[in-house]
Amino acid sequence: MIALLDYGSGNLRSVHKSLLKVGADVRLVKAPDDIGDACGLVLPGVGAFDDCIHALRQQELLEAAKDFITTGKPFLGICVGYQALFERSEEFNSCAAGLGVFQGSVVRFSKKPGLKIPQIGWNQLEIVKSDCPLYRGIASGSYVYFVHSFYPQPVDESIVATRTDYGDNFASSVWRDNIFATQFHPEKSQKVGLLLLKNFVALTKT
Repeated sequence: MIALLDYGSGNLRSVHKSLLKVGADVRLVKAPDDIGDACGLVLPGVGAFDDCIHALRQQELLEAAKDFITTGKPFLGICVGYQALFERSEEFNSCAAGLGVFQGSVVRFSKKPGLKIPQIGWNQLEIVKSDCPLYRGIASGSYVYFVHSFYPQPVDESIVATRTDYGDNFASSVWRDNIFATQFHPEKSQKVGLLLLKNFVALTKT
């Protein structure tokens, strides 16, 4: 069973539907005790960093997610759920502390002539960690779907699994041990996204 954290995120239903489509047994979780014996955990997210952190904290899911990560079971963060793994965000003079699983800050795209912010739409992945199990069967150069104005800047470059160019060359996903996270939305990325989610589900069954 995969626990999908339900704290009011706008992309919850589409993530839920996509996980079911690739064969996952999914439980929507609103409280720490509901995580139970889950074999994997997914933290979705859209919108503002502070809103995500405050909602998770209010439902006592912030520390629950951090505790789950220490079990060594697969964890997947999506979009703001990816950003929440870092220490802080520059979004709207954010004052909320992230999970601090990874060192680094969430920053805004640089303002450049002709660059529309937020990035909304399809962009390519440069896979820099070819052994990352999420990308099994996915080719470098594949297109995935983004909706964001901010992105994390990891201090530790070794965790970067993919990079993407959008004015800035940014870490579009990371991987360390049992922790996976993507700035893009697998649930909106059609065949590539479904394959990525299928690969994640497979990890929860090993």
